[in-house]
Amino acid sequence: MLLQSLVVILAAIARPALAQCNLSYSALQQITRDYISSQATGAFATTASSATYTENFRTVNIRNGLLSKALRVNHTRSIHDTTQCATYTEYVVTDPSHPYVIGTQIRLTPDGQITQIDSIVTDAGDWLFNATGTQYYASREDWFVIPVESRDTRDTIKKAGDAYLDLFSNPSTVVPWGTPCARLEGGAYTGRGLPTDSCNVGVPSGVPLTNRRYVIDETVGSVDIFLDFGNNKIPDTHEFRVEKGRLRFVHTMTATGGA
Repeated sequence: MLLQSLVVILAAIARPALAQCNLSYSALQQITRDYISSQATGAFATTASSATYTENFRTVNIRNGLLSKALRVNHTRSIHDTTQCATYTEYVVTDPSHPYVIGTQIRLTPDGQITQIDSIVTDAGDWLFNATGTQYYASREDWFVIPVESRDTRDTIKKAGDAYLDLFSNPSTVVPWGTPCARLEGGAYTGRGLPTDSCNVGVPSGVPLTNRRYVIDETVGSVDIFLDFGNNKIPDTHEFRVEKGRLRFVHTMTATGGA
């Protein structure tokens, strides 16, 4: 027993401590504001030129990728994680010449240097893609700041998102469904504005959702999760809004590329 205790203690000592994020919520908000405003000119590619950049989980030269292109953003919403020094931004481009729906996770050092930018980029041919539909429904949702006394913990928010994703491979998973709840999947929306709206409308079965990467914002009860969808590892993001421990909104983007 003493030996087991000693092993546990030594393991704890040897485990490297996570660096504490020194960035405030407002500092992370400035990062996402700069990201969106710079997308109008493509300037963010220069601002974050030293960062690793991926599109749909493939490494791309940041100076040649979508980040360097001037895009007119018609809708955007961001969440900010002061524990991990990370952000997630959902944004929609409805330009008829080339519409997009994009989700981007940005990760920073504790002192604010951008080290990683990962984007899920969806456009024509991707799963249920409809940029104008996404803008329409997303802009009508209320992801209000939750009063401090009513906020769920990071763990509760993360577990709610994970439960939904686990359902794809384990149908016995207990998911904390909320009512009402609305799911925005590509441009398809399950909500009808009714108090009985539900997100429990079925998911595929036998599908592993792996390699999950999280951004969590307790102030708005949200977690975004980048993941590999299915055995083909299709790039995907699922974002959840959790209120009082239960799912309120679900947003998904899946870069199927016409598959």
